[in-house]
Amino acid sequence: MQCTYCEWRCDLSDGSLGVCRMYVEEGGAIRERFPYRWSSCIPSRVESVPFYHAWPGSRCLVIGTAGCNFRCRYCSNSFVAKQDPASIQDGMIELLPAELIRKAKQLGCHSIVFNVNEPAMSFPSLVELAGEARGAGMPMGCLTNAYTTEESTELLGSIFSFFNIGLKGLADSFNRDSIGIPSVDPILRNIRRLAALGHVEVTTPVIESANDGELEEIARFIADVDPEIPWHVFRLLPEDEMKGARYPNIDAIAGALESIRAFLPHVYFHNFVGSDWVNTRCPDCGTTVIERFSLGCGGDRLRSFICRGNLCPSCGREIRLHGEKVAWSAGEVRQ
Repeated sequence: MQCTYCEWRCDLSDGSLGVCRMYVEEGGAIRERFPYRWSSCIPSRVESVPFYHAWPGSRCLVIGTAGCNFRCRYCSNSFVAKQDPASIQDGMIELLPAELIRKAKQLGCHSIVFNVNEPAMSFPSLVELAGEARGAGMPMGCLTNAYTTEESTELLGSIFSFFNIGLKGLADSFNRDSIGIPSVDPILRNIRRLAALGHVEVTTPVIESANDGELEEIARFIADVDPEIPWHVFRLLPEDEMKGARYPNIDAIAGALESIRAFLPHVYFHNFVGSDWVNTRCPDCGTTVIERFSLGCGGDRLRSFICRGNLCPSCGREIRLHGEKVAWSAGEVRQ
């Protein structure tokens, strides 16, 4: 029996577990091997995920499971994504969807965000969680590699309303050698579709001498889908098989990005301390309308929200946001 959750379309007949090892064929149906088992369940600021244009300033419950359909050579979460899922179950916690919603509320979270690994590895549990979340009025978002079939991309769109999609590179050689997939084409197709279904941001982890020459081409693809899409250029500090690789040069990347703002205005460059690329500027008049600061390694947080609702205070231009500014947190500056 063929699994249709991702583009590998693995044959799960005869007890095979496929690429991700998270599903099994049983009684003529695809069954999730480890339902309601979570590798992560912690509160975080939504900017640290990162989402810069979704529910600014809010707190989210970050969850994850195990397994992945990629084999990224530089993976910083390889202890969850690349391990045999059965081997790490002792370190995971079991929470039913209703229990996760209660925990999110107890921790003061406005939303739930799936992170750490790929959500397509745990579709049945996430469908149930989405039902509970809708009943509680709690939005759900995710980080995804979007290497999903067309039918499961629709399922992603029914579960989540905001997405950060990893677009790691365009060249087939890069995707084969560094990611382990034959082509980026399904991801590009699904970025277009998810942008029609919900709020999309895109993240590109930059790897020295691997994909750093593709930045303008990636930016032009995103702008062709929608020039209002926020693009996070992430200074990758490689782990796993590439732990000894050279860290990307900050000045070189910043120089390559400067001209891109002319056609893709919401470009963010972070994962290093003190980045001045983490603020949102009005595309028309250049006024800074949202200030953030970067502590590096996913430590981004909101500093001040200067928009009037979702409008630039200087020229009135709309700044596209998914949701409102949620709550002031300690350390933020009121305007």
